[in-house]
Amino acid sequence: MLSSDQLGPKWDCLLGSKGLEDKEGPRGGGSGLPPPDCFPGSWRLDVGLDCKGSPEGAEARAWTAYYYSLLQSCLQQAGLPETQDRSQVPRTGCPGAEVTLCILGSPSTFLSVLLEGGVQSPGNMLLCLSPAWLTKVPAPGRPGEAALLVSKAVSFHPGGLTFLDDFVPQRQATYFLVGLGPGPGQGREAAELARDLTCPTGASAELARLLEDRLLTRHLLAQRGGVAVPATLAFTYKLPTLLRGGDGSPGLRLVELSGREGQETLVKEEVGAFLHSEALGDALQVAIKLSSWRWRGQQALRLHPRAEVGTVADTVVALLEKLEEEESVLVEAVCPPARLPSPGNPPPGPELAMRICAVVCRTQGDRPLLSKLHLVESDPNHFASQLVQTFIHFDVTEHRRDEENARLLAELVRARGLQLDGCFSYWDDCLVLTALLCQELGLPCSPPAAMRLAKQKSRTQLHLLRCQGPPWPSPSLHAVPCCPLESEADVERAVRQVPLPGVMKLEFGAGAVGVRLVEDALQCHQHFSRIAHDLQGEADHPGIGLGWGNSMLLMEFIEGTEHDVDLVLFRGKLLAAFVSDNGPTRLPGFTETAACMPTGLAPEQEAQLVQAAFRCCLGCGLLDGVFNVELKLTGAGPRLIEINPRMGGFYLRDWILELYGVDLLLAAAMVACGLRPAVPPHPRASGYLVGVTGLVSQHLQVLRSSASQEALQVLHDRGLLRFNQFTSLEEAQVPGEYEEPYCSVACAGPSPAEARLRLLGLCQGLGIDGPHYPVAHFLSHFK
Repeated sequence: MLSSDQLGPKWDCLLGSKGLEDKEGPRGGGSGLPPPDCFPGSWRLDVGLDCKGSPEGAEARAWTAYYYSLLQSCLQQAGLPETQDRSQVPRTGCPGAEVTLCILGSPSTFLSVLLEGGVQSPGNMLLCLSPAWLTKVPAPGRPGEAALLVSKAVSFHPGGLTFLDDFVPQRQATYFLVGLGPGPGQGREAAELARDLTCPTGASAELARLLEDRLLTRHLLAQRGGVAVPATLAFTYKLPTLLRGGDGSPGLRLVELSGREGQETLVKEEVGAFLHSEALGDALQVAIKLSSWRWRGQQALRLHPRAEVGTVADTVVALLEKLEEEESVLVEAVCPPARLPSPGNPPPGPELAMRICAVVCRTQGDRPLLSKLHLVESDPNHFASQLVQTFIHFDVTEHRRDEENARLLAELVRARGLQLDGCFSYWDDCLVLTALLCQELGLPCSPPAAMRLAKQKSRTQLHLLRCQGPPWPSPSLHAVPCCPLESEADVERAVRQVPLPGVMKLEFGAGAVGVRLVEDALQCHQHFSRIAHDLQGEADHPGIGLGWGNSMLLMEFIEGTEHDVDLVLFRGKLLAAFVSDNGPTRLPGFTETAACMPTGLAPEQEAQLVQAAFRCCLGCGLLDGVFNVELKLTGAGPRLIEINPRMGGFYLRDWILELYGVDLLLAAAMVACGLRPAVPPHPRASGYLVGVTGLVSQHLQVLRSSASQEALQVLHDRGLLRFNQFTSLEEAQVPGEYEEPYCSVACAGPSPAEARLRLLGLCQGLGIDGPHYPVAHFLSHFK
């Protein structure tokens, strides 16, 4: 599911896109083959998709095969069995006597309906993957009406069982639902099948045209429903019928144009009056977009400061050339996101990126597991060089040469006669190199292109924003607008495209080093200049990704609670997921302060986060491995912060092992060797852990006295707390703006409240809690 399009900001785009008729494919009146079949998973393809008596052309057959693969991928993602082909033995029955609920559309769009139909009416819920599987015949005694007959379909049964069936004689549909969005039920042929039937139908082309018109929807909501909508100025060419002659709507001004050309003066007058009106309130930006059913699902959007009257007017005039009758150009207020107040503390340091260079494999019962360890490391004197069977000294710090280094490493492995079953890494910087080496040696791994996509934060978001489905819900729902930054000119462009306040961070960064909340354009320029001066290369701050460069990105600031989702994926299937909650950060920085596991969210919200994380990984092509996905849960659902295409860092592996008995390290090793990890699909935690991080800038005195490494380790050994040390005290003493956490201190309990109270008392006794580091505030999300 990787895009071959050139990556870049998508908010000033698609102004030359063709209408829907030009992109529907053969079933919508256009032409062309479907996208390459790159759905995750494996299944049989030698199934009987041809319909006897109704042959398809080559392109139509390709589309049918495409949607059959999509169905199998959706079933596998849901943990359901593959469709069984029994079309060689046609189904018989009593024509006209049975209930026949037929859907012609994308499998991913209607999967939940199909599965429920299979439970409530087994064998009578049918999915047609091609219009050729249906026949329309005149209805006896009902002039002008037609019956719809089903020759072939996928039938749904309890337990998610599905069968590819032929029907002799044909079954007559008693209800027909056609998908008029992207999918096989799109276009003229599907719309014609749904017209003038004797049975009830669930959609029509006419209805789709109404529902997909933003201007009409906004007008009806404001005028008849009393719903507040953003202040909107609409330029329309030949007003839609439903908007003619009615009263005005609050906050919505309609300007009907006599033509698409020669409107510059009128547009400039209307735009100027609108931008200076009180209707916009305190909005600082306006968005310009197209409105009609032809433009649904397309990001034809531009953002401009409210003060730029001439630029906004010119943009509207340019868009008018694209309009057809009853279509509109909208200029609307950009509503700023809600913001939490800053505690007023000094800028905190960044998070720590965990680097694990060598491990001893053990089972879940902490028993040694014999295996041959081979280590590649840049430091010839690394302590682990004496702990492994084979040590290869190789400089891997310059990651812009990963392809060349992968070839050289593969030659070294072959020269030493090493017979490897797998290769994996836990260090962010080496993940792409690892994937390239696996590709060279023919070892299991997610594709290098997927690792590159996940490694560069802006590419992740911009790629997912374009993943409009199928399958649905598409990962674009969770992606966040952003813009890559490599120069001051990029910063100037970005502040016009990304709503502020925003978050600036390093493209390839780790541990939240350099991540900062920016309120306006001046702060964006100042932070970009500061990073460009302070963090130029690996030597300036080892281990945070500067070996990939110091380019940055600006992304929209998303309000909500922050969570980590650690996933175990094998061949595109979700085997296990572990969700934890994070406490509020010390703005304007984003260093982690506190965490709780398992999550305190309701099961429905937890499931939303898991599915969002899973779909974002699949959307980037990450099919095999252990991945850490950072998300925020907002009022509109989960939004993606970033994907870490490796096991979660900090304390996460230890906490998950303690609470669930699942070792992510062992799971990652097994997946790397092509083995399915033995993890419970729905693990249950044995209790709760609540922890806080320690910072040298805030706790240096107590870390040298009451909360020294020795004192904390003694308390850990006695079972009074859980102590995870991330770095040495000396290495953690860096400038406050770029520091990384020194450690994590956590307490266990049978409930989050009890664990929180134990931790708060412990932090007060050790001196970790204080006016400048209010632990009670950091733990307030876990009540």
